[in-house]
Amino acid sequence: MYEVEIKVPADLERVRNRLDELGATSTDAVVQADTYYDAPHRSFPETDEALRIRSERPERGDEVTRLTYKGPLVDDESKTREEIETAVGDGETVDAILTKLGFDAAATVRKDRERFAFEGYTITLDSVDGVGEYVEVETEVEDESGLESAREGAYEVLERIGLEPSDQLRTSYLGLLLESRSDD
Repeated sequence: MYEVEIKVPADLERVRNRLDELGATSTDAVVQADTYYDAPHRSFPETDEALRIRSERPERGDEVTRLTYKGPLVDDESKTREEIETAVGDGETVDAILTKLGFDAAATVRKDRERFAFEGYTITLDSVDGVGEYVEVETEVEDESGLESAREGAYEVLERIGLEPSDQLRTSYLGLLLESRSDD
């Protein structure tokens, strides 16, 4: 499975209004805390991989925790990468297992997210602590043959909501957070 994602900085209130005008469907709002890990056997920043535990608390319902591996970016035009994810029963237990295996928690990224469905894409409005406001347009494809058309479709969705695909950032929220800390 590949996640095709385009992320741009944006004024979330303006985008929210535009999504309302276009008739996008609000699907949910959550608070996420993503704890990223460094591996003892290789450098994830060097290999462009990521391992994280994500705790997600919806407005209604129970907290959900997932373990996610993200592979290196697969193209130069988006944040498309292989993603493998599974639900876990207890994030603290998974953290303990990873720690015992030599993985170190590198940083935690906290964000408030609102998700919308529009023309087969998920549009996510993110307010990221210490980083700023961003919009992500994403979808998933089964194999590499669908990457280009999914990416082009994401660009079209961005333009429909009044954003420029050329403003996209390929840096992860973790990377942006670490950059902002080094600027302090």
